[in-house]
Amino acid sequence: MEKLFTKIANTVAHLAGLPLTFVGCCAIVIVWAVSGPFFGFSDTWQLVINTGTTIITFLMVFLIQNTQNRDGAAVQAKLDELIRVGRGHNHFIGIEHLTETEVEEIRDKCERAAKRHDREIAEAAAKKAAAQKRAPKKRAA
Repeated sequence: MEKLFTKIANTVAHLAGLPLTFVGCCAIVIVWAVSGPFFGFSDTWQLVINTGTTIITFLMVFLIQNTQNRDGAAVQAKLDELIRVGRGHNHFIGIEHLTETEVEEIRDKCERAAKRHDREIAEAAAKKAAAQKRAPKKRAA
């Protein structure tokens, strides 16, 4: 059942994102608007578009959320693997399960560490430049 739903969700999400689908939806709205005078702009005429768009929107919210959840989980798994095999800190693996406040604290620590690293690099470059200025220049013989 899960595989069937995933296949349907992927297919619908793919089709919903196509330019032709957008053009088709625009055409439906235009046909509906143009048909208004023929139906006397009746309540039933309005109910058709309202009901149709509400149902489609309701279903699409769940399909989009499903594909976003799977995409997010796949990206997290890939990042976790890169951290695991790389030089990153393994304590970052699984942080997507923490609360928003906990993740924000970790992000702040990372930003402070990056700024500290940038300062250290800039200071080292300045010291190197100063040392090169002080060093006697060798003459070409």
